[in-house]
Amino acid sequence: MNKLSLTETSNPSTENIDLMDSLSIAQTINKEDQKVALAVEQTLPQIAQAIELIAQSFLQGGRLCYFGAGTSGRLGVLDASECWPTFGVSHEMVQGFIAGGDQALRYSVENAEDNVQLGLEDITCFAPTPKDVVVAISSCGTPKYLIAVLQEAKKQGAHTISISCNPEAPIKELSDIFINPIVGPEAITGSSRLKAGTAQKMVLNMLSTGAMIRIGKVYKNYMIDLRMVNEKLRKRGIRFVCEIAGCTPSQAEDYLAQANNEIKTACVMAVKQCSAAAARKLLAQERGILRRII
Repeated sequence: MNKLSLTETSNPSTENIDLMDSLSIAQTINKEDQKVALAVEQTLPQIAQAIELIAQSFLQGGRLCYFGAGTSGRLGVLDASECWPTFGVSHEMVQGFIAGGDQALRYSVENAEDNVQLGLEDITCFAPTPKDVVVAISSCGTPKYLIAVLQEAKKQGAHTISISCNPEAPIKELSDIFINPIVGPEAITGSSRLKAGTAQKMVLNMLSTGAMIRIGKVYKNYMIDLRMVNEKLRKRGIRFVCEIAGCTPSQAEDYLAQANNEIKTACVMAVKQCSAAAARKLLAQERGILRRII
């Protein structure tokens, strides 16, 4: 029998979880979950390297793409889909693929993770270049789908990063950077949507957010390139301009109207008392980094 991945082994701390009442079950899972942040903390040097690699890729016109199967694939697609409204980037700049395609986002397509052909089709669809970064996500790090993705990505000269909770994950050998939060066995044996999934979500949050901060998509702690596509985000955008530029809500609305709802442009207009065109020129000169202007 092949050696079990760490994420597949049984957890002695939860061996009697089926005999517990509801509160005890919640307490036990919560206690296990408390180990996740500590495990992720041990990988911060690798996460920082990955953030810098992704940021430099973006600055050179490159893209970021996540690949995964099952829970890991869903988490990658989730993170990619949130970048457009949060940071105002194109859908092409950050992408996500899940083994089995969009159907696998809603329904389990478990056999897809061992399908090499699906991996080759998805990485070919993304069409990686040396400017791009490909991130493979897997709790155990063994899916043939991901191995095929990483092998082809490296052939095309793309940078590769892997996130796995298994220190002996095969995808490690195909990765320029290997991020390995060791969360230990799950509360329910093999259910890697639990601690492993939480750890992966935490790492993905840091990768995309950190890279966007590095390329100027955040001023102080404001996400100043968000897209004001609904009432909640419109109110948020107005508030951001008020707080950053020190103007009234009505003034902020006026600046935003002139700036085509570009928060950074509106802030520069308010602080520098200039036109939208002049504000955009200043931002272009400073590569979109608002700190250098105001």
